[in-house]
Amino acid sequence: MPDEIDRRLLAALQGDAHLTAQALGEILNLSPSQAGRRRQRLEAEGYITHYAARLDAETLGLKVQAFVQVQLGTHGPTQAAEFARLVELRPEIVSAWTLTGEADYLLRVYCTDLRALHRLVHEVLLPHPAVARVQSQIVMDQFKRDAPLPL
Repeated sequence: MPDEIDRRLLAALQGDAHLTAQALGEILNLSPSQAGRRRQRLEAEGYITHYAARLDAETLGLKVQAFVQVQLGTHGPTQAAEFARLVELRPEIVSAWTLTGEADYLLRVYCTDLRALHRLVHEVLLPHPAVARVQSQIVMDQFKRDAPLPL
């Protein structure tokens, strides 16, 4: 388990993944080499899985964000694998979860407009042989952005 210094390092990197070893050292009261070694260890141990830039969807022309619940009609491993493959191939589906409860999957999607969301639901998801039901909720406003993990 990460110690208190590791947790502070992880919190700092969640805020700014571009922090240099020098900057991390200053934040953590460590030498740059100590801070750099800690970061490398946390990467090697799988606490840090990758670094990414957050992009602004609206500026990129992705005006509609929605959550789409999908219920399968058949629940065999073949159907689940085929549906997962479909989800992986669709760039507008940015994340997907399997769920307990009425819906089997929850998909987070970004589309250029409502027509593109309609096409995704009616021409891609609903025609899939394993899909029984699709329900979408369009995001009107996101008042809390994806936050860092609590450490």
